[in-house]
Amino acid sequence: MTTSLQLALIAGALIGLGLSMLVWRFRPAQVDLATALDRLSPDRSLARPDEEGDLDASGDSTDRLGRWAMRALPLDSLGAPPYRELALMRIPVHRFYGEKVVFAILGAIMPVLLMLVASFFGLGLPWIFTPVLAVAGAVGMFFLPDYNVKDDAKAARKEFGRALASYIDLVALERNSGSGPRQAMEIAANIGDSWVFRRLAEELSRSRWSGLPPWDALRKLSDELGLPELADLADIMRLSGEEGAQVYQTLRSRSQSMRTAELNSALAEANATGERMSIPMSALGLIFMAILVTPSVLQIIGA
Repeated sequence: MTTSLQLALIAGALIGLGLSMLVWRFRPAQVDLATALDRLSPDRSLARPDEEGDLDASGDSTDRLGRWAMRALPLDSLGAPPYRELALMRIPVHRFYGEKVVFAILGAIMPVLLMLVASFFGLGLPWIFTPVLAVAGAVGMFFLPDYNVKDDAKAARKEFGRALASYIDLVALERNSGSGPRQAMEIAANIGDSWVFRRLAEELSRSRWSGLPPWDALRKLSDELGLPELADLADIMRLSGEEGAQVYQTLRSRSQSMRTAELNSALAEANATGERMSIPMSALGLIFMAILVTPSVLQIIGA
C-alpha cells in the first residue's frame, strides 16, 4: 500500500515540476541562430499566412507533435539538433522533435505497463518506483533518436563517399571528352540512379536556375552536409572553370585516393571485427581448459 511518505514524495515531485515549468515560461528566450536565420530567409519571409497555416496543418501526427513541441517545450535548452545529419538524411527538424517526443512518451509508459504486469503475477514493486522509472525511461528514450540519426548519417556518409568516387571518375571522363565544367558535372550526375547522384543532380540543376556556379553549389552542399570530399571536388572544378586548368589527372588521382582510403577503412574494420571474434573463441578455450584441469585440482586438494 502507498504510505504517507510516498504520497508526500509524489506530491513534492509534482509541485517541483509545476514550479519549474512556471519558471521556464518567464525565463529569457535563447534563440537558435540557424533557426532564426532560416525564418528570416526570403523564402520564408515572402510566404503567405495561409500557406504557413497549411504547412503547420500538413503531415502526420508525428509532424504535428514535433511542431507543437518546438513551440511549447524548452527544447533549445537541451542543445541544438544535429542539423547536418538531418539535412543529409532529409529529415525535417519538426519531424525529428516529433519522434523524440513519441519515444519519450513510450519510455514513460513502458515502466508503468511493466509494473502492472509484475503486480498481476504477484511480483510488484512499491509504486514509489513507478514515477522514477517513468522519468528515467522518458529521458533515455528522448535521446534515442539522436543516436539513430547520427548512426544512419554515418552510414550515409560512407555510401556518399563510395558513390562520389565513381562520380569523380565520370566527371573526369566527360572533361577528357571535351565537355565543359558544368556540362561534365551535370551529365555525370544524371548517369547514376542512386540517391547520391540524384542529390548532386538536384543541386546542380538548382544552381543553373539560380545563376550560381556549380562548384559554389557543391561547396555549399559540402558545408551543409559535412562532406569534405565534395569540397575538394568543388575546388578542383573551380580551377577548371575559372582558370581553364586541365583537371583530368587530378580528378582521377582524387578518385583513386578516395578508393584507397575506403579500402584501408574497410580493412581496419575487418581487422577489428576479427579481433572481436577471437575473444569468444579464447574464452571458450579457457572454459575447456578449466573443465579438464578442475578434476585434477580437486583431487590434489582432497589429498
